[in-house]
Parts: sequence; structure tokens; C-alpha cells
Amino acid sequence: MGRKIGIMGGTFNPIHNGHLLLAEDAREFFKLDEVIFMPSGNSYMKNTASILNGEIRAEMISLAIGSNPHFSFSRIELDREGPTYTCDTLKELKQKNDEDQYFFIMGADSLLMLECWKNPEYIMHNCTLAVAVRGTGTEEKIEKIAAHLIYEYQADIRILPARYMDISSSEIRSRIEEGKSIRYMLPENVCSYIETKGLYNIIS
Repeated sequence: MGRKIGIMGGTFNPIHNGHLLLAEDAREFFKLDEVIFMPSGNSYMKNTASILNGEIRAEMISLAIGSNPHFSFSRIELDREGPTYTCDTLKELKQKNDEDQYFFIMGADSLLMLECWKNPEYIMHNCTLAVAVRGTGTEEKIEKIAAHLIYEYQADIRILPARYMDISSSEIRSRIEEGKSIRYMLPENVCSYIETKGLYNIIS
């Protein structure tokens, strides 16, 4: 039997405490052996103009997860040329170790859009979807789309009752641009890194 591996994907622009809390909740709830943080390279679903260089985002992730022995970092999507697709990432992971069981950790909004992703059938046939529901009033929508995906694709969808932390990367970037404090929204060492490097047009 292989290991149970969680995958935390995203731009992480920047990584924040909400990401870390979600990953830890998923690790504990699903008894995962490891959670891999996987920053995207060229996201086809976002405006890349506002996304920092991958190496800088990677450095912030390394700083953020360094104290947790169950968290790790992967360059798979950063090093891949062209747009970043989850189906390609899963294919690469399974080629390396087909015995591991992969849990793709996502928010409710991502599940609602999943059929618009590239090759959603492959994704649903090759990993468990760990969907975070944080009491945002979308439970009925989630149950409906989950039932549809299970019926149409035989998807393995499991609800993650994650704790809710109302923090977003876009809010952090906006606060920096406005010269407001971002303390306690992300790890202290990441906050210091952003300030030292003058990232996101920080106002001193």
C-alpha cells in the first residue's frame, strides 16, 4: 500500500495562514502522510501580470512550511513549460508512484468550476477530491454538484469540515499597496520577507 498524499495547489501569491490552516485540517481529518504545496507556473485561469515570479513564491512557501515536518514543496508545476494543468500534474505524480493515493485539496468554488478544467475526467478518476466547506452558505450547491460529479464521473468526493479563516492573497496585496499592516495574516517570516524585498509595492 502507498501513502496518502494531499496536494495543495494554487498561485500562493502570497501564501498565507488560511492556506496553512486548510492544509493542516486536511492532513489531520484524512490522516494524510504528507501535504505537498505545489505553486502553479503559468496559470491559464488567472491574469499572470499580477502574479510574482515563481522563484519568489517558492521561497515564501519554503519559509511558511519549514516548521511542519508533514508539509513539503514541489516544483513540478513551476518547472513545466506552458500553461499549468492539474491533469498533467496528476499524470506526472502517478507515473512516479502509482501506489500513492492522492487527495486534491480544494475550496467549494473550485469544485463548482471543475468541469471547466482541462480533462476533468482524468482528475476525478485519479484522485480523491477533498472539498473544504466552511459554513459559507454554499452547502446545498456543493451537495448538488457533488452528486452530479459522482453520477457522471464516479468521482470520489469527500467533504472536509475545515476551520474558516477569512484571509485572501488579494486582500493581502491590497493592504500592502495601501500601506496597511499584514501582520498575523501570514507567517511572520513570510511577512518579513515581503517587507525586506519590497514586494507588492509595499509602502514603508
